[in-house]
Amino acid sequence: MQEERLSCAIRAALLAGKDILEIYNNPHSDFAVERKADNSPLTIADKRSNERITALLEETALPILSEEGKHTDYDVRKTWKTLWIVDPLDGTKEFIKRNGEFTVNIALVENGIPVLGVIYVPVTRTLYFAEETIGAYKIADIDHRSAGLSVDDLTERADRLPLEQADTKGFVVVASRSHLSPETEDYIHRLEQEYGDVHIISCGSSLKICSVAEGTADIYPRFAPTMEWDTAAGHAIARAAGKNVYQTDEKTPLRYNKEDLLNPWFIVK
Repeated sequence: MQEERLSCAIRAALLAGKDILEIYNNPHSDFAVERKADNSPLTIADKRSNERITALLEETALPILSEEGKHTDYDVRKTWKTLWIVDPLDGTKEFIKRNGEFTVNIALVENGIPVLGVIYVPVTRTLYFAEETIGAYKIADIDHRSAGLSVDDLTERADRLPLEQADTKGFVVVASRSHLSPETEDYIHRLEQEYGDVHIISCGSSLKICSVAEGTADIYPRFAPTMEWDTAAGHAIARAAGKNVYQTDEKTPLRYNKEDLLNPWFIVK
């Protein structure tokens, strides 16, 4: 059952990535930006990706909570023991800036815990996927033409996370390119006092959680607002790679499908 769900999520992410790139790479595309109620940007690429993902995930007969979909009242949502949580285009600001650092995020959550996650980076053609019983994986140079491959075939092509690599940079902190709050800067300063040699790298969207999951960063502190769909897929990948996404007490993992979909501040390590 979970393998079928993982296969469906991977297929949805790869095909949504194709849809996004058709808009991103077309010089005649309409990059008109709408503003949602919270003043965050929305593009036609967000909408098209959401349509593609929703159509495929509906085949699993599980409810879907998507950033760009209809948000069901909590009185109904609280009865959902298993659901998909989706961000069809995480990093819309990065998409608009055309820096390539945006992703497709799909997670399966059971009883508040992300147990399966898929993150696809369309511009670099990089796929991260995980399920708690099989581990976390990364595949480079993959696109929609591989959408029909089985999970076993994909796993054979993939590198298991965390990656094996030499530690040459000291303690590495990954931080948001667009949202570096004073509280995050204070936390990084405390790490510098503790570890001395602290190297800071920046990137957009859920790539920051992936950096910790794959071992290219040691920690990702986020003392700024995020929503459940921003982190659920990355959280699943981190968990399967032996990491976790904690509240700032650094011991209580984030939970999902809450009444308030806003995440508390968190630390990935």
